[in-house]
Amino acid sequence: MPYLFTSESVSEGHPDKIADQISDAIVDHFLAFDPQSKVACETLVTTGQVVLAGEVNSRTYLDLPGIAREVIHRIGYNRSEYMFDSHSCGILSSIHEQSSDINQGVDRQKKEDQGAGDQGMMFGYATNETDNYMPLALDLAHRILIELAAIRKEGKLMPYLRPDAKSQVTIEYSDDNKPIRIDTIVVSTQHDEFEMPKNGSQAARQKAQKAMQARIREDIINIVIPRVKRKSKASIKKLFNKDINFHINPTGNFVIGGPHGDAGLTGRKIIVDTYGGKGAHGGGAFSGKDPSKVDRSGAYATRHIAKNMVASGLCDEVLVQVSYAIGVAEPTNIYVNTYGTAHIDMSDSQIAKKIKEIFPMRPYDIEQRLKLRKPIYSESASYGHMGRTPEKKEKTFTDGSGKSKTIKFETFTWEKLDKVNEIKKVFNLK
Repeated sequence: MPYLFTSESVSEGHPDKIADQISDAIVDHFLAFDPQSKVACETLVTTGQVVLAGEVNSRTYLDLPGIAREVIHRIGYNRSEYMFDSHSCGILSSIHEQSSDINQGVDRQKKEDQGAGDQGMMFGYATNETDNYMPLALDLAHRILIELAAIRKEGKLMPYLRPDAKSQVTIEYSDDNKPIRIDTIVVSTQHDEFEMPKNGSQAARQKAQKAMQARIREDIINIVIPRVKRKSKASIKKLFNKDINFHINPTGNFVIGGPHGDAGLTGRKIIVDTYGGKGAHGGGAFSGKDPSKVDRSGAYATRHIAKNMVASGLCDEVLVQVSYAIGVAEPTNIYVNTYGTAHIDMSDSQIAKKIKEIFPMRPYDIEQRLKLRKPIYSESASYGHMGRTPEKKEKTFTDGSGKSKTIKFETFTWEKLDKVNEIKKVFNLK
C-alpha cells in the first residue's frame, strides 16, 4: 500500500542551529591558523546569553566571544527586542585543554597510523529519488527554509520575518517506493507583531493574531512555495498539487522565538543535519568537532561512498556503516545495505569488501581524501551537511591578536562524484 514519510528542517535562526554555527565557526578559526588543532566545542544559547565549553589542543589563540558575536549578527539577531542580539548578549567561555589521555590515542609518529578520536558507528545514505541523491522530503524541507531566509534578508516581500523558523514536508510514496505527491507542508516562522490589537481585550488580541496568521499563511503559500517550485525539476514540480495540507504557524503567534523562546545546544539537530530520518544515524553530532572525531569524518566518508555508489548505477538506494574503536586506525567494520536495489549479481557483503578496497577508511585517509583539515565547517552548520553543492571559496580569518589570514578551500568535498568511474570499473558497470 502507499505510505507517507515526513522529514523536518530548521532555519539558521533556530536556537540549536545558532549553537551549531558558533561551534563550527570556532572550529574553522582554529583550523585556519593551526590545521592540526584538536577541537571539541559545545555552545549553549539562551535569553541574552551564550556559553562556550569544551576542549581544545591548538597553537593559536582566538577571540572566541568576537567569533560568536559575528555569527549571531550574520544570522540576523541584531535587534534588542529579540532579547538575544549580537551587540549585547553576554558570552561566557569555559574552553580548556584537551585531555592528554585522548590525544595520545589519536596522534602517532606516522601520520597514517592516526587513531580514531572516539569509538562509535557512523552511517552514510543515498537514494536516486533526487538529483543530489538525498531523500525528497528533507530536501524540500531545507529548500523551503533557504527561500524563507533569502526573502527575510531581502527585506521586501515579507518584511515582518524574524530569524527562527521550522519546516516539515510529508511525501506520499507508492508501493514501489516512488514519490507520488506532496501530502503536507508545515511551516512555523517567527515574526514581528505587525498587527496590533485595537484595545487590551482578549477578543482584540485574538483578532490581531488571526490577521497576522492569515497574512503569513498567504505569503508562505503564494510567495515562498512558488519560489521553491520554480527551482525544482519537472518531476518534482508535478508533486505539488492543489490538495496539499498546509499548516502555517499552527499555534498562532510566533513573536517570541530564537534563544529567548527556547534554549539552544550544539548537536541537537542530527537528523536535520543528515537524512531526515531515512537510512540510519549513529548518534554522534558533527558541529564543534575537528575531523579527528570520527563522528564527523566517518559520517562524511560514508556519505561520499553511498552517493558515489548510487551515482555509478551500482544501486538505487544504499546505507553504508563504518565503526571505530578509540585510538585505533582501522575501522572495526564496513557494512553495506542496498535494500535489494543492487544492479549486479553480488551480495551486499561482497559489495562491502570491494568498496573497502576503493575507499580506505582510516581517519588519516579520510582527512586526506576529503581535505578535512581546512576551515570548511561553517558552511555545513545550517540546512544540512549532506546533499550540498561543493564550491571553491576564499575566506579571511582573524586570530586573537588581530592577525588575518586568507585561505582558499573547497566545501562539501564528500558530495563530489569523483569515484564513480572507479566504482564502475571495479564492478564492471557500463
